[in-house]
Amino acid sequence: MEKYRVRFAPSPTGELHVGNARTALFNWMFARHHGGSFILRIEDTDESRSDLSYQISLFNDLNWLGLDWDEGPQKKGSYGPYKQSERLEIYKNHLQKLIDANLVYPCYCTEEELEEERQALILGKRMPRYMGKCRNLTADERKKCEEEGRKPSFRFKVHPQTIEFEDLIRGEMKFEGESIGDFIIVRSNGMPAYNFAVVIDDHLMGITHVIRGEDHLSNTALQMMLYRAFGFAPPTFAHHCLILGKDRAKLSKRHGSVSAGEFRKQGILPEALINYLGLLGSSFTDGREVLSRDEMITGFALERASKSGAIFDEEKLHWLNAIYIRNCKTEDLVERLKPFLEQAGYIIDNIDAKWLSEVIELVKTELTSLAEIGSHIDIFFDDKYEITAEAKQILEKENAAQVVKAFSEYLKTAAGNPQEIYLAAIKYTKEKAGTKGKELFMPIRAAITGKVHGPELDKVFAVLGKDVALRRLKPFIS
Repeated sequence: MEKYRVRFAPSPTGELHVGNARTALFNWMFARHHGGSFILRIEDTDESRSDLSYQISLFNDLNWLGLDWDEGPQKKGSYGPYKQSERLEIYKNHLQKLIDANLVYPCYCTEEELEEERQALILGKRMPRYMGKCRNLTADERKKCEEEGRKPSFRFKVHPQTIEFEDLIRGEMKFEGESIGDFIIVRSNGMPAYNFAVVIDDHLMGITHVIRGEDHLSNTALQMMLYRAFGFAPPTFAHHCLILGKDRAKLSKRHGSVSAGEFRKQGILPEALINYLGLLGSSFTDGREVLSRDEMITGFALERASKSGAIFDEEKLHWLNAIYIRNCKTEDLVERLKPFLEQAGYIIDNIDAKWLSEVIELVKTELTSLAEIGSHIDIFFDDKYEITAEAKQILEKENAAQVVKAFSEYLKTAAGNPQEIYLAAIKYTKEKAGTKGKELFMPIRAAITGKVHGPELDKVFAVLGKDVALRRLKPFIS
């Protein structure tokens, strides 16, 4: 059986969009499920928009997500180079093959002329496409264009034909050549166009399956014509649905965070983001939503992928992230939290490691992202402790001062285990102040933590200790 080979081929023109990250994930899961190879190829022929910093960011994001590639930049393979900018001679040779076969022609039309033609077709309520102005130029006419300083692009000759292919997700697909028009395969600056380069690269790299977004369906029709022109056997195609915002428009910056890097900075765990992206537009057999990587690999099947757009719900992502934070080993979580603690103004080297672990263990059930840590552990630091407006309202209520006074009164002479001290102090306060429930616990929480919500109060008391509690209670005793 042929070994499956798939590829993720981004252009380094911006940060890794979650839609592209999901495409990478689908390819990666497909390769791992079938014991195949996952190839990373960089499509960097758009010189004006490609940037080395985006390539570095891409590698960092893929490594952070755990989407390791078997061949590509930073990984030796037999099918390189894996950057299109290093494959220009290969494209040049393949262009010559099409020129020799009279399947392409030079086009001297300027951008302005092409736009004018496009607008005229739209006004005439016709499909915008190139109408073949330069297709039948004579040698003299071509010479005249070149003497005017016009540099030609090269267009592929599209003949009336029906283009058909079977899509693993969408079934039988059909396009009519007449509605396409002759398309550019090499730009006037000598750089290969996307559809031209990708056919050559996928063939020479032995790609067996092309898994990408449905926005590439029309490109596939063009590519199928080029496969035929070169005599190449085309790969199997699968076009998954796109990620949409809640308004069902394609996910963009106006919907909020859209890049893997942005979610990383927010403190979303890579396991959670991978899990969530895997759920979008695909269904795993048992309907579970929290899945390990191995479970996702085992259960992945392109045939079950949805044809309709997948709505990106950031609230659900944070819900899933909270589960992963809660299930994360505290020792590992402390390490992951360090950069977020430093951003929040905490100097890690000045904090006792054992005590910090106890604090993190206590607050991790409250977190939906790592970036929230500063506002959850501030109750344990005197220089960060402050009374919120809600806590102040509680402490101004009738009987609140009596509760705080009774609790403090017991603590002054108490000794022993913090847990036992706390329980005994609560019992004493209940009897002395004659209160119970919220009227008993809320004033104590408000005074000790400065907040009205948080981890279990007995555990907070155990970490803070009696002396800190007494010091914070004191201002509220009348």
